[in-house]
Amino acid sequence: MKFVLVTTTTLYMLKQLVGCDAFQISLQPATPMSLSLKSSIGGRNVHFPLHASSNSDDDDSDDGVKSGSSSSSFEVDVSDLGLTMDDLNAPLPPEMFGMSTSGYESTSIIRDVEDDGCAWTESAGQMEATLTIPGLRGQPAACLAVDYADDGSISVTAFGRIVWSCILRNKYLTDTATFTSEDGPDMVPVIEVSFQKAVGSERWGGFIAQIGENSLL
Repeated sequence: MKFVLVTTTTLYMLKQLVGCDAFQISLQPATPMSLSLKSSIGGRNVHFPLHASSNSDDDDSDDGVKSGSSSSSFEVDVSDLGLTMDDLNAPLPPEMFGMSTSGYESTSIIRDVEDDGCAWTESAGQMEATLTIPGLRGQPAACLAVDYADDGSISVTAFGRIVWSCILRNKYLTDTATFTSEDGPDMVPVIEVSFQKAVGSERWGGFIAQIGENSLL
């Protein structure tokens, strides 16, 4: 039995080169030693012939058991798409995998205190964090705001005064930053922050690098 391996990288590169949002692929038998790959891409049909060659020393015995070794190779002619080996060897973009990581960090300026007040989630280009800072207990959510003036830190204000701040693990785009605040359990307000990471930023692997010295909590 012959098999054709079409890798995820190959399909992704075909999609990018043709410039379509979706495509369907079907394998159709042509001859006993040939298969054809037919793709309907963006309303147009593109045909990729797959040619198989085989070297086999198999011998059939009386009981139907085959022995020996066999090898086969398959070739796809995509010269009309301008596909090169460099295209196939290029790393896939991170957003293709949709991978995200998450974790918890302390919001306390005291090093030995682990309050897990910062729950963060990181994706390829986005950072989100939920801040439940124990020191804000009793503060009305409506009086709280997040200051994004600096692209390497954030500050939480109460009635316009900074009460908590932190230096972040990397840079972000200040014009993409948003926040919400609402009353939470045990009278501790819940602050949601979100922003896009700076272009070219590597994985942060966390949210807080250091609690700001101007934190009153």
